[in-house]
Amino acid sequence: MKLLNLRVTIAVAICVCSISLFGQSFDGYALYNLQNNKTTYMIDKDGNIAHSWDCNVNCNYAVALTDEGNLVRGGVYGSNKLNGAAIGGMIQEYDKDANLVWEFVYSNDSQVSHHDFCLMPNGNVLMTAWEVKTAAELTAAGYNGSASGWPTHIIEVEQDGSGGKIVWEWHIWDHFIQDFDKDKNNFGVVADHPELMDVNAVTVSRRGGDWFHVNGIDYNADLDQIVFSSRFASEIFIIDHSTTTTEAASHSGGNSGKGGDFLYRWGNPANYGSSDNQQIPGPVHDPRWIKDGRPNAGYIQFFNNQGAGSKSSAVDAINPKRDGYNYSWDGTKNEPSEKDWRHECADYADGQSASDRMTNGNIFVALSREYMYEADSTGKVIWQYNASPAKAFRYECAHPAVWALLGSNGCGTASIKNMKANAVTVFPNPSTGMYTITGLEDESGYSVLVTDNVGRSINVAMSNSQLDLSGFAKGQYFIIVNLNDGQTFAKKVILN
Repeated sequence: MKLLNLRVTIAVAICVCSISLFGQSFDGYALYNLQNNKTTYMIDKDGNIAHSWDCNVNCNYAVALTDEGNLVRGGVYGSNKLNGAAIGGMIQEYDKDANLVWEFVYSNDSQVSHHDFCLMPNGNVLMTAWEVKTAAELTAAGYNGSASGWPTHIIEVEQDGSGGKIVWEWHIWDHFIQDFDKDKNNFGVVADHPELMDVNAVTVSRRGGDWFHVNGIDYNADLDQIVFSSRFASEIFIIDHSTTTTEAASHSGGNSGKGGDFLYRWGNPANYGSSDNQQIPGPVHDPRWIKDGRPNAGYIQFFNNQGAGSKSSAVDAINPKRDGYNYSWDGTKNEPSEKDWRHECADYADGQSASDRMTNGNIFVALSREYMYEADSTGKVIWQYNASPAKAFRYECAHPAVWALLGSNGCGTASIKNMKANAVTVFPNPSTGMYTITGLEDESGYSVLVTDNVGRSINVAMSNSQLDLSGFAKGQYFIIVNLNDGQTFAKKVILN
């Protein structure tokens, strides 16, 4: 079904309407910030503003909620020396009353953050960024051209009081190959090294120095891996986050044993010399692992802007074949050969856009500069909201942020049990042994049990909200919380 685009120009905070179709309810809230605007909105199913944050700087569009109900956003730094699409330059966190908790500026004449970020279970933030390389450096790397360029890198930022510090980083510059000039760096057979990026697969953009236009990022705590998307490469990539920064600059180390090389890539085999069909024919955005408890959990879902045709967008999902921390390779490409699931969008969007798979099987879609909607498992649109942010994000009633911001009145008492379960957090996860449990402070009483992957109890005591599993074998464990009111729920953790 294709709906009439009812987009309107927004001159003040919010002057749009939502529509609810076919009588099916919309579970939760949508969060968004219009690009280069200071205010973030959280709206309910009727389009009412349930909460908002009036912040001190504009946002590039990327926003997210912590389990505590704080807002994290990509701020537009006022003194950026570089400029490009979805420029940011800083990350900020605000409490529910819009008081600034901390911010970290990543902007100078050679580096700047842009586009997207991802919250990690340990409270850290992954950010996408550019770094400047001169024309001479590109030529020495084997680039067939005379341009300077801004290759991608990713940083992990840890809160440090009211600011932050970089605790891990990865640079695509360390993972190039080229077959253009044997006298230059990185020379080799491109088709023999799909784990590396061909320096000449993507032409440096004339819009500044943007080279790969990386625009989306997500993190998988179970695998300790990162997925990101590149608009100009028409691909999504997975890299190993379990490495040290030194290992991330190399070709060995980490859970995968491959350092910072690509563990997996999908969408455009021509980039590594393969003649297999291209599955992402143009721009791609917003890659994410589908969460546990939802249809196709563990699949990677992404917004394929031209996936259903030159002017027809789709949300696609793939289920990569994995062997431990690595992925299968059939000799010419990664599996699967084609998408495993598709939702053909109600309209076309060329820009950012976002999607999410919901617990009830619905698909939420935010069409950049158009509108956002939710469709049921048959593709029937059951909710539409005619604001036009670059991206928007969905939070179900059971999410702890909803509980923290709105309490039990947020979605009714039926969701209280799930809210309580989700309000309990265990971090860091993965961990080398020490875990901290939060969210039980207001409970009248509870007990904690730890089991291994096959359900055997582990003899470990909880002290001052901490569990020490450092003496046990690496692997997957379950922390089971029993509340005095009879509720029981489990948290899966990874011990590295």
